[in-house]
Amino acid sequence: MGLRLLACLFHLPTAVIYGSLSLFVSILHNVFLLYYVDTFVSVYKIDKLSFWIGETVFLIWNSLNDPLFGWLSDRVFLSTQQPGAEISSPEVVLKRLRALSHNGPLFAISFLAFWVAWAHPGLQFLLCLCMYDSFLTMVDLHHNALLADLAVSAKDRTSLNFYCSLFSAIGSLSVFMSYAVWNKEDFFSFRIFCIVLALCSIIGFTLSTQLLRQRFEADGKAKWDQESTLKELYIEKLSVPQDKRITLAEYLQQLSRHRNFLWFVCMNLVQVFHCHFNSNFFPLFLEHLLSDQISVSTGSFLLGVSYIAPHLNNLYFLSLCRRCGVYAVVRGLFFLKLALSVVMLLAGPDQVYLLCIFIASNRVFTEGTCKLLNLVVTDLVDEDLVLNRRKQAASALLFGMVALVTKPGQTFAPLIGTWLLCAYTGYDIFQRNPLSNVMSAQPKLEAAFTSSSSYPSRAHCCSSSAGRSSACTGNVCRW
Repeated sequence: MGLRLLACLFHLPTAVIYGSLSLFVSILHNVFLLYYVDTFVSVYKIDKLSFWIGETVFLIWNSLNDPLFGWLSDRVFLSTQQPGAEISSPEVVLKRLRALSHNGPLFAISFLAFWVAWAHPGLQFLLCLCMYDSFLTMVDLHHNALLADLAVSAKDRTSLNFYCSLFSAIGSLSVFMSYAVWNKEDFFSFRIFCIVLALCSIIGFTLSTQLLRQRFEADGKAKWDQESTLKELYIEKLSVPQDKRITLAEYLQQLSRHRNFLWFVCMNLVQVFHCHFNSNFFPLFLEHLLSDQISVSTGSFLLGVSYIAPHLNNLYFLSLCRRCGVYAVVRGLFFLKLALSVVMLLAGPDQVYLLCIFIASNRVFTEGTCKLLNLVVTDLVDEDLVLNRRKQAASALLFGMVALVTKPGQTFAPLIGTWLLCAYTGYDIFQRNPLSNVMSAQPKLEAAFTSSSSYPSRAHCCSSSAGRSSACTGNVCRW
């Protein structure tokens, strides 16, 4: 029976095994986002000053570690050579799989450090956040980099991304199970639950990376060796100079000349801002724009749809990308959002049902756009390789540089959203208790579905001087 199971696992498609890595991240990260603030505030009794010191240090570290780890990982790939370099090689992919096999289990262990008091609450909070985010960043970078390294065609990359989205949605189920064991008065059952999740994640990372390594060595290496032999027939005729190692300053200068990269990060910054703006303020917009005109059950339904629909729609969008292409789908979503905005502007705020459709669809289409942009980054990786004649594609480094430029959108979203909400409705979350009818009806699923749809986005959004409100990435979690 065991041998038959191993045989079935070995014959799974590469895209399924690659996508399963998202499952082993999301089952932990969803629980982390939902419970870590409540754990330190209600169970460990952290003081407010220590909490915000930890958050401030974490925000700085979270913004810098993506390009830092990307540089440390891919700086050896930045040497230049004559044209004819291959997009990826067995050594590069195997290096990323080894990194995932090491950092994945360490990420699961760092997740466990939150649920046992082992130091002063303030110190533990700071160390746990930075350690957890460090391993999560390493996993994210190498997992995203494999999207560019394992496949070259848009069709294959879309297939890989499809299974990532599918397994991320499945990973949200860990939050449903956590409700049965969460008890602030008796933490034992919850700790056992977290240990079980961590063990599943460790086993999953170990097994998936091992299967990918075997699959790659068995099926891919022979093909790439054959291609390398053909390329050598051409390259041997050229006098290939010594590779030139690129410094960080030279790499940044190269990126500054990469026009498509500059246009993309500007657009992605706006999309990240819009995505987090919708995530953080969708419940408040329902409350203060529609609370007098819709029932509590309708508000709850819209909230549920807004956090479930992006997962379902993303699967449809990715299948659409296979037929029409990624850029056509993204461009279509942009035009669709623009058309809905014009219609809403012309109709005015008195059209209640149209306003409900606009608020919900705006969030769904924005989330769908953000989820497709990783496929665009993989094309930028290929273009960077060709334009700068690199020896290998620096996939993780380019993903890290994109994150460095776009993460300010996560910070500005709640700041500008708070100002707009106060300016247009007179509601200030810093001066009054934000809980009301629609907010009280908001399901806890919000944290689960938001975190699983964008787990690489982890920067905390805003702080509160009122002592009972704190907004986190991707959702509005308050204490």
